[in-house]
Amino acid sequence: MKLDLQQSIMLAKDSSLQAFRTQNLYLSSYWEYRSYKAGRLPSLTLKTTPIQYNRDFTKRYDYESNIDVYRKQQSLYSYGNLSISQNLDFTGGTFFIDSELGYMRNFGENTYSQFTTVPFRIGYSQSLFGFNSFKWERKIEPLKYEKAKRQYIYNSEEIAETVINYFFNLAMAQVEYDMALDNVASSDTLYKIGESRHGIAAISRADLLTLKLEAVNARNTLKNTEISLKRAMFNFVSYLNMDKETIVKLTLPDRPRDIDIDADDALRYAKENNPDFLSYKQEILEAEREVDRTRKSSTFDASIYASVGFNQVASNFTGSYHHPLQQDIVSIGLTIPIIDWGVRKGRANMAKNTLNVTKISVQQKILQMEQDVIMTVNDFNIQKDLIGSAEEALELANLAYESTRERFIIGKSDINSLTMALSRQKEARKNYISALQNYWLSYYKIRKMTLFDFEEQRMLSDSFDEMMNIHR
Repeated sequence: MKLDLQQSIMLAKDSSLQAFRTQNLYLSSYWEYRSYKAGRLPSLTLKTTPIQYNRDFTKRYDYESNIDVYRKQQSLYSYGNLSISQNLDFTGGTFFIDSELGYMRNFGENTYSQFTTVPFRIGYSQSLFGFNSFKWERKIEPLKYEKAKRQYIYNSEEIAETVINYFFNLAMAQVEYDMALDNVASSDTLYKIGESRHGIAAISRADLLTLKLEAVNARNTLKNTEISLKRAMFNFVSYLNMDKETIVKLTLPDRPRDIDIDADDALRYAKENNPDFLSYKQEILEAEREVDRTRKSSTFDASIYASVGFNQVASNFTGSYHHPLQQDIVSIGLTIPIIDWGVRKGRANMAKNTLNVTKISVQQKILQMEQDVIMTVNDFNIQKDLIGSAEEALELANLAYESTRERFIIGKSDINSLTMALSRQKEARKNYISALQNYWLSYYKIRKMTLFDFEEQRMLSDSFDEMMNIHR
């Protein structure tokens, strides 16, 4: 099959094992975010003990004898609670509405049954001064998902970088094999010409032996390049997750059209889109969350629980719902650290120091990232000029070799000039392929760092949202 560079990149992003790994990493983060979003919605929960049967001896107090005695006990118990709860991000509390039904039956000499009900109850629980995990989740979880989405795009561009290396390694191997094949045919032809010219004393025996040596070396080189070609082919098709017996013929990309990339624009796009910048922001938020947690745990805490509802007890099911009595519950709890020998204060200071270290580390990483973006853009702009030079050098080397070869055939050039011309032609071809490889590597590295398509002038995340049918 025939493939060009863009087709190879698309296949790698779609079918390679690295693409499957990248996709599953994203899906893991996606479902984590979905779980977070689901946790912000009201939840309906049923807690139940369908049946509990007890038959044992239980210690009881005998008030007539003023002693404890063991008495046989046999009972049946069932219970159910249906509740709707809603977590509140702003306050960190939980609002709930529930209903309960319980049934108990005792067996033995005094057999009786009781139903207990809470037809309706509404309540709220809140930590007044404690750590509000809901508030921090609201800040961090959407950021983590946005980072995961951009990391998916970043990893896809990293796949492009990898396949570019495999592509041009195979392209180089194919070109070297083709050159070796041509060289075998050319060396055999030149040797035959040399034999004819040696017969008329037009060249020396030393030159004839040199031509024969070139023919032998050409065959050896062909075998070595064939081995290298098979190895490069195997690596390429394996990375694309294709059948190992697939034979691919690559088409080198044309000379790319001029793309002007400004370093300041690239730096701006990197700060807006690169997942590393979101990682830095997440690091700071998590460090600030830990400071908030340790600071509030080092002081006293108070919690409140309040509920209002109705309840009733009766010997039958219907009666347990007649004329229910009002049920009011208010509970206030206090946790006051008195002596802990500075443990809480030490944790709070450690968290503050960790936050300061994180901020300094993030600043260093940002500076390094900015430097990498600027240097990569500069390399890309230089590579554009190098492709033009390499292309011109290849044309000149081809012309020089053909001219020298024709001159050698008619006896106006020696074997050393021909060998040198052939060597320069090979070097020029390799340099041209290397220049193309470096150009496309630089371009896709900039795409990876900025998540911006400079050819289409659009954010890669916009294309991702359209592909996944995601609306901002």
